[in-house]
Amino acid sequence: MTPDHLRTLARYNRWANGRLYAACGDAGQAELALPRPSYFGSILATLNHGLVGDRLWMGRFQGTPCPDIVSLGQILHPDFEGLAAERAAVDDGVVAYFDDLRGDLNRVFSYRTMEGQATQSLLGWAMTHMFNHATHHRGQVHDMLSSTSVEPPAMDLIYFLREG
Repeated sequence: MTPDHLRTLARYNRWANGRLYAACGDAGQAELALPRPSYFGSILATLNHGLVGDRLWMGRFQGTPCPDIVSLGQILHPDFEGLAAERAAVDDGVVAYFDDLRGDLNRVFSYRTMEGQATQSLLGWAMTHMFNHATHHRGQVHDMLSSTSVEPPAMDLIYFLREG
């Protein structure tokens, strides 16, 4: 993997989140908050988890921990408007960070888990994990949107690449 590969994933991540959040906005706050059979229990909670994950990983990469995040299931924004605004800002920050990415992606990256356990992996793989994690949870939201009146959007990487 290369910095250019990760830059493309950062842009894809922002594009896919934008498409998904637009569809979720069409569904409305009440629909997003409805309990659903899913790991986090609702569309809104799953979207919050995605934001929690991105903030945690970006904090680790930038050396700026997120002391306000205390659990992976934390609801940062119970309202979709606030969640969507922060999501867009974080996505822009992710793109800016990866635009400036330099250095050895094969170096060992040390960080602490949510439980405080010291661990490490190669930097490039940790960064790839962040994007893969986001894709996984967007897929869960996509599935839950299927049970609403809103058509889930196409978000495959290949569609993004074709638009580029």
